[in-house]
Amino acid sequence: MKLYYDPITVNCRKVVAGLDLIGAGYEDELLSYFGGDHKKPEFRAVNPNAELPALVDGDLVLWESNAILVYGAEKTGNRTAYPADAKTRADITRWLLWESSKWFAGCYVYLVQNVVNPILDSTPDQAVLDEHGPAFHGMASILEAALEGREWLCADNPTIADIAVAAPMHLHAVQKLPLDDYPNIRGWIARVEGLPCWQNSDPVPHIPAELLAKLA
Repeated sequence: MKLYYDPITVNCRKVVAGLDLIGAGYEDELLSYFGGDHKKPEFRAVNPNAELPALVDGDLVLWESNAILVYGAEKTGNRTAYPADAKTRADITRWLLWESSKWFAGCYVYLVQNVVNPILDSTPDQAVLDEHGPAFHGMASILEAALEGREWLCADNPTIADIAVAAPMHLHAVQKLPLDDYPNIRGWIARVEGLPCWQNSDPVPHIPAELLAKLA
């Protein structure tokens, strides 16, 4: 398998950490997100959406990060990160879809305003954060309730659902995600951050020093 990615992006971090959790090996094809490599014709031939990441395995060309996680788990036969039980798999699928359709956007507003804007020498727009805050809190309340009394989302161990849902908040401190009212989420993300696969996929070492300085 060959993975096209830039480790600094949300969905690439998700896939790198998830494939590590699964134990799926792959060949690196590193691209530069800020350099616009994902918009070049040669990558558009792999993913016409011009979005990272993408996976190529023989004649299979796969995009959408959560699809890559499911494929990696199926290919390796990992039944810990992706259990065989139909109900557990349905639960995992539910969270993968929720993350991609709702949670990603809710967290991404904070990433853009508090991380991307400063990197691009722009000021965070508090009006935008205020506008989208209620939607974020609505979704965070759902996740908070789901984590009540449990360490992981879908099983007694971390699964690809935990990696997927954690990914949009992977820089939660500098994103300034408003998590004060969500102790279950805070405890859960701390457990995710303790996983070797999460630590191994830390994007910070891949962010140029001059960009990191703008977030200080």
